[in-house]
Amino acid sequence: MALTTKYATRPIPKISLRDFDNRIDEITTELCDASEKEGFFSIVDHGISIEEIERMFTLSAAFFNLIDDVKATVPWGAQNVGWEKNAQIRPSTGFADRKESYQLQFGENMNDLWISDQHLPGFKKGALEFMNHVQKVSEKLMVCFARGLGFDDDYFVKAHDIRRPNSQSVARLLHYFAVPEFADETYYRAGPHADWGFLTLLFQKQGQSGLEICPGREVVTEFGAGDTWTKVEPRTGDIVCNIGDLLMSWSDDRFKSTFHRVKTPTEPGEYFGERYSIAFFNQPCKDVTIQGPGKKYPVVTGEEFTKNAMRRNFAALEATKRARGGGMGPAEATVMSPLPKAVEIA
Repeated sequence: MALTTKYATRPIPKISLRDFDNRIDEITTELCDASEKEGFFSIVDHGISIEEIERMFTLSAAFFNLIDDVKATVPWGAQNVGWEKNAQIRPSTGFADRKESYQLQFGENMNDLWISDQHLPGFKKGALEFMNHVQKVSEKLMVCFARGLGFDDDYFVKAHDIRRPNSQSVARLLHYFAVPEFADETYYRAGPHADWGFLTLLFQKQGQSGLEICPGREVVTEFGAGDTWTKVEPRTGDIVCNIGDLLMSWSDDRFKSTFHRVKTPTEPGEYFGERYSIAFFNQPCKDVTIQGPGKKYPVVTGEEFTKNAMRRNFAALEATKRARGGGMGPAEATVMSPLPKAVEIA
């Protein structure tokens, strides 16, 4: 039987990047405080206009409106880029999220995986312009995190250099399907999870609600099940950010990774329609070495951290399925290839 969700109103810090160069110390203090206490915050006055965000959402919708056979020309694969549909199985639920996504990167991993101009003219150009602007915002936050942890200002910026061919940062376009009026208990938009990267920046469309958080510091049960959640109302111009497992490790657990989910609507007044969002996952280049200032954890590379995270999630998924009384069915086994795609896609 499904647990009844408990809710509480929590303050979600709102941090302005206005006059960044002159206010960097103030912003750093606010950012580190939010990352230590909540692990979740929103940023405003970041320099990306609502008009530009809306253009990217229009481009995203145009892609998802293509027929599946066309979208399948850019399939998700081992390099964590491409299109997938109903293929991400969360360890927290054991069931696939009911959505589709198209994952984009800056470097060589995107070779032959950009949707062609024949199918969607101007998509690559428009997407890269938006992604570069989001990267610039990310780099401002990285400077603050570096200062807060006692590293050189450019420490994290260099680690996430998108000009390098082995860059791993990902922009993920997301399309959640309209929810049937009587969805059963196996219907999940996005099951509870923490991101395994450095920092996630999320763009949402006003009126398309569903995002909920359960701050990591307060979670006492696995994946936040049975704990208290907080609804995050979407505002098109705000960028909602959450700390990932990688930054939690890189900060020697000072900054807190946060559980979050996109709840399946079940009550009158909740949003049942299509939901679009754009997530930008900051992930370090594969050969970057990762260790916090206090050296709490052994040194790993960006590539090793990612592989270790995927292995942990795969093991958790298997444990969930065993507890449910069965292994993976043929369809689920298919989506696990060539990597454990089902356990975590960015």
